[in-house]
Amino acid sequence: MRTRQPSRRRNRAGFTLMEVLLVLVILVIIGSFVGIAIRNAQGQANVNAARAQIEQLEQPLEMYHLNINSYPTTSQGLAALESAPGDLANAAKWQGPYLDKAVPLDPWDNQYQYMSPGNRNPDSFDIWSFGPDGVDNSADDIGNWPAESAG
Repeated sequence: MRTRQPSRRRNRAGFTLMEVLLVLVILVIIGSFVGIAIRNAQGQANVNAARAQIEQLEQPLEMYHLNINSYPTTSQGLAALESAPGDLANAAKWQGPYLDKAVPLDPWDNQYQYMSPGNRNPDSFDIWSFGPDGVDNSADDIGNWPAESAG
């Protein structure tokens, strides 16, 4: 005669639907936080890149000033760093090109703005980017002026 053994409970080999859904919800929440952090980091990286490019444009402008004894006029613009302006009083003084490459676009694919004499730097020049919003004279403009006079 066969004796009956007590029934064993089967070991579960998988996850319940609730456990899987809970893990998915947690992963979506973590992913959204990571996405927000990456977007904020990209925005700050663009601002830092614009500041660095503006600083890099200041040195060739100073070299131009040493040779010509003045900064390019607003109408000559930053193009005066690449080729001699046609309206120079003494074109032989121009020792350029002062840039190895063309004037870059800002991180938002807009041209850098140039004014000489500058509104914020009346003894030299202003170089600025319209910033992320693409609008001139707004709070997010990035330029070569002290922070307290920005905007």
